[in-house]
Amino acid sequence: MMYIRPFVFPAGRQFYLVCTVLLVWLVCVVIAAMNILCQVHYNGHVRVAGSIGKRLPAEVENKVVPFQKVSGKDIIQNGNNVEIDLRNGEFKKEDNEMKSQQMDNVTILASIHPGKLLTYTHVPNKFFLCEMGMPVIIDPDKLSPEERQTYEEGFRRNAFNQYASDMISLHRSLPDGRDPECKQTEYLNDLPDVSVIIIFHNEAWSVLLRTVHSVLDRSPPHLLKEIILVDDFSDFDHLKQPLNEYVSMLAKVSLIRLMERSGLTRARIKGFDASSGEVAIFLDSHCEATEGWLEPLLDRIARNETTVVVPMIDPISDTDLKISFQPASTANAGGFDWDLLFDWRPIQESERKRRNYKDYLPFRTPAMPGGLFGISRQFFTYLGKYDAGFDIWGSENLELSFKTWMCGGTLETVPCSHVGHIYRNRNPYSKPDETETLKRNSIRLAEVWLDEFKAYYYERINHTLGDYGDVSDRKTLRQTLNCKSFRWYINNIYPELFIPSDSIASGEIRSKVEPVCADVVYDYIFERIIPTPCHGNAGNQYWLLSTENDIRRDSRCWYYVEWLSEIKLYNCHGQPSHSEWVYRDDDSIYHSESRRCLELSTDAKQIRLNECSGHERQKWVWNRIAADGPGRYEHHVSRV
Repeated sequence: MMYIRPFVFPAGRQFYLVCTVLLVWLVCVVIAAMNILCQVHYNGHVRVAGSIGKRLPAEVENKVVPFQKVSGKDIIQNGNNVEIDLRNGEFKKEDNEMKSQQMDNVTILASIHPGKLLTYTHVPNKFFLCEMGMPVIIDPDKLSPEERQTYEEGFRRNAFNQYASDMISLHRSLPDGRDPECKQTEYLNDLPDVSVIIIFHNEAWSVLLRTVHSVLDRSPPHLLKEIILVDDFSDFDHLKQPLNEYVSMLAKVSLIRLMERSGLTRARIKGFDASSGEVAIFLDSHCEATEGWLEPLLDRIARNETTVVVPMIDPISDTDLKISFQPASTANAGGFDWDLLFDWRPIQESERKRRNYKDYLPFRTPAMPGGLFGISRQFFTYLGKYDAGFDIWGSENLELSFKTWMCGGTLETVPCSHVGHIYRNRNPYSKPDETETLKRNSIRLAEVWLDEFKAYYYERINHTLGDYGDVSDRKTLRQTLNCKSFRWYINNIYPELFIPSDSIASGEIRSKVEPVCADVVYDYIFERIIPTPCHGNAGNQYWLLSTENDIRRDSRCWYYVEWLSEIKLYNCHGQPSHSEWVYRDDDSIYHSESRRCLELSTDAKQIRLNECSGHERQKWVWNRIAADGPGRYEHHVSRV
């Protein structure tokens, strides 16, 4: 009798290999399916209009004409409308052929009449376009040399795929990403009106205007008082006269020009001062407002004008412009580390319980990411707006977060409000040294709001404060508002924040045999522990050993991934069996779960775990003292 071997699910590396292959296969199937589903076929009448700031000839502009055929590069359905890019294209008007005259970025807006069919011929082997927030798939290798140059230039100038963005309608449709409970929620009838303030500097045309049109298209007219665009001294040609002409044709939209580069903070203050709505909502210039985004935000402020609100921020891919909605159950709260950089944290259990575990309800968050939020005019003015001494960008989000909580307000994330946002891997704009600018802003923030806890940030920058300007007016503002202490904020708003004084070792982890220290390198979405030359400036070489035996930097802990034979940095999750390390008396660092010791490879290029042998490559120098600074409670005495 033939023996049939039972299937055994692969383990270890094989398991991950099989999963990877299956995942790749599934992605290919989904892409193929979308390629079929996203091809659009319609007929009807068209209203001809110009785009990208260009007007068509008077005899064509705004004429409604029937047509039989459209051949062009782009056609997008938006409800009952279709937008067609006629670059190098043409359409037939009854018996007379009317050409687009090769004008750049000419657009036709078509109203679809019932029973009519608008024919679209898909361009093979180049891309396909989808509504409903679906991706634009482009194979760069199949582009012409000229198209490839445009494609690459778009990435270089914007740090996202401008080529793909320019193929998508400025009015593209999006799915309703709200949770079912949100669609049934009733909001107050008498909501305040709003000014939406959008700051931009050298932004791509299609992304900037898609932001504007998404707000116009998806905001109740009686609530949207105005959109104020603030140009922070852009020098791209399309953002000059063409933008002036385009904005002049849009109701409720105005444009403010700054005569020198002012930076995000000061530009927002300019936009706010020019606005008149009862509520100000600040948006980045690469966003898309979605269905029902506005009412949930205004409702929270209408109930309490000292509430500052943040929507769910849904990522828009920087490569294919696909929007990925996040259900409320996956929402995270905002936080920060002692480098004074924002990060995402799980929602506190006490906050989940306060909401009766109803994920769709607004939840309190210690900090905001800063790009997208709403605040009442009166409360923003009361808080002194922003620190106008901040340069370019950075720290303004934490300043407003601290002020809100410490000076009598509440900061909430509202899961029923969704706004898409393009996250970029780098800042594409020419600017002063970004690191020094952020450091200067962070020092101003620490001096005004962190009290004695500023010592932890200063240790990270080796106490090199430099010239950070005059902050006396901001300190006076805090005293005038009678704001609470930073210790109160930590204990009442952000109790999960790790306090460095709650450690038993601190500083650099230095090899005894080579002048290298434990550092971290970013591998896509993972962070890996590696050796690099010791520099003595703390930063990524600064580590803490907690009383629970975690090696950590703030909320990120060392974890040994056995199948990779690597040490990774992940969010600390309170499971010591996976992350427990012991700094032993013989200067070895022992991993309790694997029963191995930390070792520097012979070529000094890897930090790994190996059988404990007492070898010098397993010896490490680490300060066996807590980080110097205040404790969570006032009776804690700092080390002198």
